[in-house]
Amino acid sequence: MRAIWKGAVSFGLVSVPVKLYSATESHDISFRQVHAKDGGRIKYQRVCSIDGEEVPYAEIAKGYETDDGEMVVLDDDDLAELPSNSSREISVEKFVPREQIDPMLLEKSYYLEPEKSGLKPYALLRDALRESDRVAVVTVAIRNRTAPAMLRVKDDVLVMQTMMWPDEIRTPDFGSLKDVEKPKPQELEMARLLLDTLAGDYDPDELEDDYADAVQALVQAKLEGGEVKRTKEEAPSAGEVVDLLAALQKSVAAAKSARGEDEDEEEDEAPKRSTKKSTAKKSASKKSSSKKSDDKKSTKKTAAKKSSTKKTAAKKSA
Repeated sequence: MRAIWKGAVSFGLVSVPVKLYSATESHDISFRQVHAKDGGRIKYQRVCSIDGEEVPYAEIAKGYETDDGEMVVLDDDDLAELPSNSSREISVEKFVPREQIDPMLLEKSYYLEPEKSGLKPYALLRDALRESDRVAVVTVAIRNRTAPAMLRVKDDVLVMQTMMWPDEIRTPDFGSLKDVEKPKPQELEMARLLLDTLAGDYDPDELEDDYADAVQALVQAKLEGGEVKRTKEEAPSAGEVVDLLAALQKSVAAAKSARGEDEDEEEDEAPKRSTKKSTAKKSASKKSSSKKSDDKKSTKKTAAKKSSTKKTAAKKSA
């Protein structure tokens, strides 16, 4: 076990340095909410009920709701002004008979272990409580809040049990109990006989948690039968980069919409413009080639004509 608190028990002028340990632990069966399709865990977001936006931890404050539904927000400065008790002392207020403490007042239990320097006064307080059959009513500050508690002896160890404040216990007000008829003597006698028949000593080993055992057996059977869904690893989040990319895409779409352009049409027109340019280029190249060919043919005809004229002139001269 790991100590969760260190302090001292003080009664009169005696101080007993001690360590505090949780005396109980819950073995209650707990289930997680998962997606039935793939077994993925269900996560929850901290969303503001007014604007519907997710709220980061840095912007979360404490609020006190009044009886008429008003919400008063308290910040760190307000909480710092509240009275707090950081004392590391378990102060004994009174030693009272055990039966005067109503079990309804009792909350969480803690073991007290003495430091080496407090072994003797620890044993003194323990034995005195055991012999007097009394318990010690104390006050203690755990997590900066003072609460009442009770010290008692269990198996040579001092146990501290925190208690609720008296005004936290509700008063039962059941009008139906006023109309209950008083049991007849014969009925009361049969009830006593039943109590005597079922009388015995308390043995915690006789009690079994059937529900927890049944759940464990069911889970083991599903594991052995292969009826298990392996939770896939969560995809890593890109954080602000993904948000930035999405914002840029929305900005581009908004700009095109403002210009009256359609993104799909823009994409379709691009290959068309490319095809037209290519066709025009080929046509221009073809015309240029044809023109060069015609020029060559014209040049050849002119040269042949000149040659024929020279031959005719020479013949006449002869």
